[in-house]
Amino acid sequence: MTVISEKGALQAAILRPDELPSVDRGGGNRTIPLVTRATGSDQMLTGMTMIGPGSAIPWHFHNCEETVLVLEGEGFAEIGEDVHPVRARDVSWIPRNMPHRFRNAAKDKPLKIFWVYASVDATRTMVETSETHPVSAEHARKST
Repeated sequence: MTVISEKGALQAAILRPDELPSVDRGGGNRTIPLVTRATGSDQMLTGMTMIGPGSAIPWHFHNCEETVLVLEGEGFAEIGEDVHPVRARDVSWIPRNMPHRFRNAAKDKPLKIFWVYASVDATRTMVETSETHPVSAEHARKST
């Protein structure tokens, strides 16, 4: 994780997702937070989410821009009123306050995505309930 030099300066970090705790998001979906304040970031958040077979992340939006890279699998990026088929190496850019979700089309393997929020203070607002929480707080309280 973050390495602080003897002089107190932040150093670069190498993260190994297989060795980090994940967050159970329900429905067979798990998230691994990567770059966070704990890593030393003061500008962005990153992580990986594994969306279970036939599952989806609930509709939500953020207070900042987000980009998502599909690492493995096939599914759909539902952004606003548009539905886009996605597969490995596809990248999306989602403006702030734009409702979206990712849905796994496969019945037998996960859809793995890597996401980047343009703010370390990113929030997630659930469309169904209008509840808003800091993304970092969600990850901190549910890590296993």
